[in-house]
Amino acid sequence: MASRQRVMLLVTVVLSLLGLIHSFQPLFSFNGKSSTHRDITQKAILRKTAEVCRDIAASEGRDFSLNIDEYLSVSKVQRACFSTPTSTFALSTDMFQSAIDDICYSNAKVDSSLKLVMEYHFHDETFQEGRKIITEGMSSVKANVKLENFDAGRQTLGQVCHTLQDFYSHSNWLELDKFTPYSTLIRSDQPLENLAGPDTPTCISCTEDICVFNILTEVLRKGVLTSGYFNTFSPAKPAGKCSHGGSSDLTSKKDPVGGINKDTVESVHGLLHSSAAKLAVDATIELLEDIRVAVRDKNFLRLMGLSQSSVLCFVIDTTGSMSDDIAEAKRVSFHIIDSKRGTPQEPSAYILVPFNDPDFGPVIRTTNADIFKDSINKLTASGGGDFPEMCLSGLQLALTSAPPSSEIFVFTDALAKDFNLKSTVTALIESTKSKVTFMLTNVFLRRRRRSSRTSRSLSTAQLYRDLAQASGGLAIEVTKSDLSLVTAVIEDSSASAVVTVFQAVMNPGRPDHFNFVVDASVSNMIIYITGTSPLTFRLISSTGESQSSSQPSGPLASFTTVGNLRRLSLNIGNQTGLWEIYVDSNDPYSVKVTGQSSLNFVYNLVEAHEGGQGGFSLKEGRPTTGGNVTLLVTLTGSDTATVTEVTLLESSGSTEINGSLQSLGGGNYLVRFSGVPGGDFVVYLQGEDSSSTSRSKPSSFQRQASTQIKTSRLSVSAQANSINIEPGSTISIPFTIFSDETGILTVRVKNDRSYSTTSPSTVIAVGGTANGTVTLTAPASVASGTDVTLTIEVENAATDINYAVLRFSVVAKVTDLAGPVCEVVNISGICPVSSSLCASSQWEFITNLTDGINGTGIESITLRQGNGTLNTSTVAGAGGENITVATYSASCCSQNVELAAVDRVGNVGTCLGQARILTTPAPTTTTAVVVMTTSTGGHTLTLSHCLWISVVVSLLWK
Repeated sequence: MASRQRVMLLVTVVLSLLGLIHSFQPLFSFNGKSSTHRDITQKAILRKTAEVCRDIAASEGRDFSLNIDEYLSVSKVQRACFSTPTSTFALSTDMFQSAIDDICYSNAKVDSSLKLVMEYHFHDETFQEGRKIITEGMSSVKANVKLENFDAGRQTLGQVCHTLQDFYSHSNWLELDKFTPYSTLIRSDQPLENLAGPDTPTCISCTEDICVFNILTEVLRKGVLTSGYFNTFSPAKPAGKCSHGGSSDLTSKKDPVGGINKDTVESVHGLLHSSAAKLAVDATIELLEDIRVAVRDKNFLRLMGLSQSSVLCFVIDTTGSMSDDIAEAKRVSFHIIDSKRGTPQEPSAYILVPFNDPDFGPVIRTTNADIFKDSINKLTASGGGDFPEMCLSGLQLALTSAPPSSEIFVFTDALAKDFNLKSTVTALIESTKSKVTFMLTNVFLRRRRRSSRTSRSLSTAQLYRDLAQASGGLAIEVTKSDLSLVTAVIEDSSASAVVTVFQAVMNPGRPDHFNFVVDASVSNMIIYITGTSPLTFRLISSTGESQSSSQPSGPLASFTTVGNLRRLSLNIGNQTGLWEIYVDSNDPYSVKVTGQSSLNFVYNLVEAHEGGQGGFSLKEGRPTTGGNVTLLVTLTGSDTATVTEVTLLESSGSTEINGSLQSLGGGNYLVRFSGVPGGDFVVYLQGEDSSSTSRSKPSSFQRQASTQIKTSRLSVSAQANSINIEPGSTISIPFTIFSDETGILTVRVKNDRSYSTTSPSTVIAVGGTANGTVTLTAPASVASGTDVTLTIEVENAATDINYAVLRFSVVAKVTDLAGPVCEVVNISGICPVSSSLCASSQWEFITNLTDGINGTGIESITLRQGNGTLNTSTVAGAGGENITVATYSASCCSQNVELAAVDRVGNVGTCLGQARILTTPAPTTTTAVVVMTTSTGGHTLTLSHCLWISVVVSLLWK
């Protein structure tokens, strides 16, 4: 066979590589020779996203210059999707990169948490079960996107992609000379054909490191589909079956020995690794295209995190004393909306969460600015009296509803009644990396005058400051009359590509000075200083010029002082170089330096996991006090910048821990820190960028993450057997706690939907370990696609806290597995042979589309290809089903048409039509009726035609 000859030619090359290559990594291949799940997933996302942007540009008559090939990067795709001839603003790729990372981490987690569940990897010939995971997961993603729960959708998408990709490495699809994706894996209504039976032998033994001919010739000749058996605990497997292979697979030691996996170039069938990876990319693209058609282009790009701007998110107290605050929130939000509408800097979404006492919510989340305006207009300040409100409950909803790394603004003049949610809100801040800024009007002064419980007022004041500090936001304290003077902070954050150059919190306060480097990519710098008077400062530029706090308008900046906030807007043209700021205060204060720049970074805590797969997975909760901390850092917005140093800075600035860097390529770095002590830390990064200077002297830059990293002496691990829950059902979530001390631990469980939960209130750590189980029940009335965030918190006697945050999707079981079906009823019109005359002739295409008598019904029909006009109408069929009549008309200059029909659960049917010119002369008759008959789903429709017709239409059902 030709394929075997190709394999033999590669044997010598691959054998020479053995011993030089490390084991397979789900996220990164440290030798650079093997493709990982992350490589495959990112390549597919970048290509499909670029294609969507190209198609949108074509429909809008815009140029799209990006070459869609194997060498795409996040920066290239983002720039191509948002570039216009007049683009001058900084472009941020943080959201796009973070969304891709979320999908890839979810993908990688399958290897660490579901390693032994065979169907997630197509082990043991579990083809039906593996396909079910894929198709049900796709339905879940579509349901999530329909309700704009994109984070939950990404989580499921990553898991689905892992299973789909594993098929091409773990089965014999490539050995059967199949070099296109097995589309049946993403279609529940299509049969899986020619599967190996449970008693069908499939392999012979292979004792070499590289197996070439161990799949039985009869299996290959008959095209029988099989996959390897895998078990890390027992060598048992059915007689004659192939094994997965590798040192951790005990079945590969039992006759027939060996294996067939293609996970790496050093695997037993590693000669086909590159082909398997390429095919996995193509299959992932096919899956993404199906989701794209179902959810439409705009929502698909939101699912991929491709947005230039952040969301506008307000949490607003609606009690009787808040009339002025609501009016100001309305004014500033309307100004942002009206000034940015229709521009690339228009907010990607709008979120509003009202709260009072005892109510909070509901969440209003929309991409329609007018709906958001109307929602704020409807807010009224009433009731509430002079009592604490449900501020943290409202903030919890915002943190779980907004995308990660959002900036959330809280307006209140009240204490927090739900003070007990502090640890939950802090956990959500840390897990989402969102910033929270509090707009506090009269809150402390008024409470102190009217309440004898001054200590409670002061503790609540510190609560707001602590949450702001943990997130990297601000706690701004002003009078109601001055609120309009500080809401410029909201406008600052709504600008594009805002980065944090430097930030420090001094608590307790002390006089100190701070240095920060400004690189050439940074513009529109703003410095925020918060703290009570007396507080003075002096700013010194890179050229030695200085300005003191006694000069509101000076050579370096213009600044305003309102309440506890000083906002400095730098007004000099050249801001590059080393700057200094001196602050003199003995009270707590904070300093934050921001600017606009495309160059930034994103990071995640990761941990090594053992086993045959190796690699890293996302770290749950806080890192261990005194232990090692590992970060996965990715530079964004530049293909020329490099990282030179990453440091953990304690918030007070008293401790600095330098990390050891390992470059993984593509702007990715593994950073390891040893013996991190207890405390609150932020990630500080330094690097060099050669994009604007000569390569001999690159420009230095620095960036700082906003969200704090806290350490803990506890560790919490929780893992459910599924990330989906059916409405009306209950899911169990076992959790394990590791503690360095024996004793009683307090357990608190919260969720943002107020669903019913059960859990132990305490557990006892014995030998450093404690176990428990949480149950979560989704109401039967919940809409399919709803997400719910569960937080499991654990606290010891020393008030040390750690947590696990899990997100689930509530998804109804899908019984409609077949996509819409079409029957073409009429094609009319004659197209001239000469293309120069095409504009003067028309053709028409009419088809009936149905979802069957038991289907969920057609939700949408879109024109995927063609420059003509599409009209639809609905009629009743003879069997009672609804028939959608689609009529497409176009000039003969547009001779191709593609219609996509989507039913209410996201099944997709695609219909292709093509008008061709016959070489025989056309008669004077100008119309003809063509009768189409449908075959089984997935096959080409047949055509009954007259020989004289001048238009030939071919239809393909997918």
